[in-house]
Amino acid sequence: MSSPQLLFTMIRVLCCFTLLWSPIPLASNRPWAWTILELLIALIFSLHLLCVYLGRSAWFTGRWHYWSLLPFVLMLLVLGAQLWSPFTWLSTVDPNQTEILWFKTLFYALFAWLITGYFRTDRELKLLCYVVVASGVFQATYGSILNLQGIEISPVFGIVEGNRARGSFVYQNHFANYLALALSLGLGLLMAELSSRAMQWNWRTLSRTLLESLLSTKILLRLALIIMVVGLVLSRSRMGNAAFFTALLVISLYAIWFYKNKPALLKPLVISIFVFDMIAIGSIFGIEKLQQRYEDTSFASETRDEVVRDSLPILHDAPWFGHGGGSFYTVFPAYQPGHYHGFYDHAHNEYLQFAIELGVPVTLMLGAWLLWLLWLNMKTMRVKQNKLSRGIAFGCSVAIVHMLIHNLVDFNLQAPANAVLFITVLCLSGIVFTRQDVKVSGSAPA
Repeated sequence: MSSPQLLFTMIRVLCCFTLLWSPIPLASNRPWAWTILELLIALIFSLHLLCVYLGRSAWFTGRWHYWSLLPFVLMLLVLGAQLWSPFTWLSTVDPNQTEILWFKTLFYALFAWLITGYFRTDRELKLLCYVVVASGVFQATYGSILNLQGIEISPVFGIVEGNRARGSFVYQNHFANYLALALSLGLGLLMAELSSRAMQWNWRTLSRTLLESLLSTKILLRLALIIMVVGLVLSRSRMGNAAFFTALLVISLYAIWFYKNKPALLKPLVISIFVFDMIAIGSIFGIEKLQQRYEDTSFASETRDEVVRDSLPILHDAPWFGHGGGSFYTVFPAYQPGHYHGFYDHAHNEYLQFAIELGVPVTLMLGAWLLWLLWLNMKTMRVKQNKLSRGIAFGCSVAIVHMLIHNLVDFNLQAPANAVLFITVLCLSGIVFTRQDVKVSGSAPA
């Protein structure tokens, strides 16, 4: 292997390692943990700069590279203006938190740059997606074992486990969100593996198809999905479960009608996930406890809606440019009329928190970009010839719809591990739409 190829391989391997590593130290949601994550991304980007210096790689690999970075550039400009503007109406109320968010956004942008530039071929995209699935399986297995064993304190970080699975995450809803994103990409891989040829439904054909599946990677993927569904159910996350299965249902219905050369086993696969995974497997691992949480939910006992209600005046006071990135924790106590049961340092509504911190216009632009990527995925499913591109687009669509729903009641993007994984999903959305349909063996960035 030549030196440039070795550098390209190192960059790709380190990007995959970053996805595996980021959820392990408490979802990288502690200052020391996100510092390690930022240093790791800086190391990988330094290798990219070396490739550019040696003339073996270009700064940008195509038009999509520019579009993928625009939201990050927008956020960096807004956060920079809040930090260094001489105008009080634009300045942040908490420079320290805004500076932290500025650096996080910078390194998220660098990671998006790397993913977009170094993962283009079928082989590279499969590697990336399988790494995400492996990370999800590890988290689900670890969290499920601790929960089923009744272990009250995490053996690694000493976090109180309670009666809900949370993997190496502090917050079980972040754990559920991470598993849902990994599940989505796993489903996309499985969709890409399914045959599109028409089948005659008889016992001979069915038995041959079943035997072929048992001897292929499809059975391993299916087992991985089951393990992650178990972890998702054991998290007892109400919206995490509801958002995922709602997103899967919506995108599956779209795929049944519009998916190009749709797999013959598309409908059986979707039905098996709802019947076998959700009901049969869920009943073994305590789905009735999750159902009980739904039944016990009431506006009288739930305080997250009160946090959202009491946060609206904060938005009203600075709707255009916000109070400053990361400043919700600082400004909310002044607007809080009374004490709630529990501690709230986030708005428990990602849209509201973005609007409070960055302003309504920026939030709307970021939301429009997200919906545009969802539309690209749906178009990819409808028109692309490449099976892997269509499958990944299916998985990314499920992930985006899930995130759009789940973020109504939680703050998943505030956890760096979840943010890095979701950024990867968004990058994949553009990659599979813009790349050529022909398969290319592992090549270097143009």
